[in-house]
Amino acid sequence: MTRVTGIGGIFIKAKDPEMLQNWYKKHLGIDVQAWGGTSFKWVDGERKPYAGTTAWMIGNGENFAPSESPFMVNYRVDNLPGLLTALHAEGCNVLDKTEESEFGKFAWVIDPEGNKVELWEPPLGE
Repeated sequence: MTRVTGIGGIFIKAKDPEMLQNWYKKHLGIDVQAWGGTSFKWVDGERKPYAGTTAWMIGNGENFAPSESPFMVNYRVDNLPGLLTALHAEGCNVLDKTEESEFGKFAWVIDPEGNKVELWEPPLGE
């Protein structure tokens, strides 16, 4: 079974999210949107777009709980239910909460260092 297929997003916890968002916008040219981040579109070696995005966001980190880490990585997966079954069988600390929306299916696991990891199965064609 294929597990992780790429990085779906990077989320950064900040003491002052608005200030840090503005810094990244001004100094690195990242198009920070009203929701606190941006979606980088995927391109091939010839810079031609193809399906897929990677989210990047700065916020207050409330959604990182129970982790106290200043970041959370979102990994794209092909088969979230199958992966969760495998992770449970392997004794991983899989959180009970899952979500499904127009953005896809989400679940979380805590790694051995206490970092919350987000698993995301995007909608078909994304």
